[in-house]
Amino acid sequence: VQLVESGGGLVQAGDSLRLSCAASLRTFSHYAMGWFRQAPGKEREIVAAISWSGSNAYYSDSVKGRFTISRDSAKTTVYPQVNTLKPEDTAVYFCEAQDYPGVMVVAGEYDYWGQGTQVTVSA
Repeated sequence: VQLVESGGGLVQAGDSLRLSCAASLRTFSHYAMGWFRQAPGKEREIVAAISWSGSNAYYSDSVKGRFTISRDSAKTTVYPQVNTLKPEDTAVYFCEAQDYPGVMVVAGEYDYWGQGTQVTVSA
């Protein structure tokens, strides 16, 4: 299983980014997907998660209203659209996957994760 994140970069506060997570999962539609982030000196935290059907999603309070997560089964890819970025959103963003139908919000419960993509937001 391979998860490859992309789309990060250096942006200014207020800008938007569309992150991507390409998953090499033959049964992608059977996997719950989650996005986490980790800032220097801080623990990894949940950002958003989506069920395997795409019908249920979760957003942390820190990003609710600014992030939208979606998935494309044909492309086996998950896309968090991140808007109105703030300097406190600066972190490495990780994609994670787990064979589970619902929404999973705990990093330790996922079996697979990628290498991450850096998002840096300047004030």
